[in-house]
Amino acid sequence: MLLELATPKSRSLVALAVLVPAPTIGVLLAMYFVPGPVGQVFYGASKAWILLVPLLWLLLIDGARPNVSSPFKANGLALGTGLGVLIAAIIICGYLFIGKQWIDADAMRAVAERNGLSEQWRYLALAAYLCVVNSLLEEYVWRWFVFHHCTALVPRRAAVVLSGLLFTVHHIFALGLQFDWRITLLGSVGVCIGGIAWSWLYLRFGSVWPGWVSHAIVDIAVFTVGWMILFPS
Repeated sequence: MLLELATPKSRSLVALAVLVPAPTIGVLLAMYFVPGPVGQVFYGASKAWILLVPLLWLLLIDGARPNVSSPFKANGLALGTGLGVLIAAIIICGYLFIGKQWIDADAMRAVAERNGLSEQWRYLALAAYLCVVNSLLEEYVWRWFVFHHCTALVPRRAAVVLSGLLFTVHHIFALGLQFDWRITLLGSVGVCIGGIAWSWLYLRFGSVWPGWVSHAIVDIAVFTVGWMILFPS
């Protein structure tokens, strides 16, 4: 009832306050405060939360129905592909020329083994899920929902940057708990650039599909780098 009486700006502030901190909380619980099975439960709950909040908000607060457009009819797929290839090339070159000297490969292999990713088929299965499914879910959450509510608070061009920054926050913690400050800084800047690019694609084409194509290509590049580190032979 209170949300029905609130202004659009107030409702958007509530929407962002309810959703944006959840992945950061999940990362901190899973990787720092209660690592292990309990932490993974909390992390899974945080993922479920950010997936359900946009849908429930649409149904219960906005009083609308989901409307999924066809990816085959979406404009901007070529541009999304081009941006994805460009960012992917920067990631791989950045690793080969900079990151390779900064990353402790033995430490990463130890982390992968603790998480059951030292076997190639498990790594590929996780990569396939994250590149294809999780990237789409993140576009649904961070571009369709978060960017939309950012536009209620600031002008649309500023919302592109704001939503990109909000998308970056939990990645900063995830990177910082695994790498030194150089990789954390470099990776966080990369995530922010990606988030801004995908928000801009959403602003331009009004669809998550161009951003998803770009996002998936970038994630493929990230897991390619991971493969080079974990399975050098």
